[in-house]
Amino acid sequence: MAGQRRQYSKEFKLEAVRLVIEGQQSIKEVAHKLKIRPDMLRAWKRQVEGLPRSARNVFTGHGKSGDQEEELRRLRREVERLEQERDFLKKAAAYFAKERP
Repeated sequence: MAGQRRQYSKEFKLEAVRLVIEGQQSIKEVAHKLKIRPDMLRAWKRQVEGLPRSARNVFTGHGKSGDQEEELRRLRREVERLEQERDFLKKAAAYFAKERP
């Protein structure tokens, strides 16, 4: 039977990230001390580092992101899809270029 998900406050997350960024300890060490998973702490760190200091409005809700974050995710997925298409077309062009005498 699965337990309930633990929820962490914004302050807890920011303090955990601060310990990693400013401290002499690794993510694994800080995560062990705080009894959280290292991959969760790593994700929090990426969220904080991706924003300028003036826009530290991270960890705002219960899985609900702002419109800008959602748009950013959508655009990143689109870029990834377009890069895959581009790579495929490059390979196809190289293949067909070889077949011509």
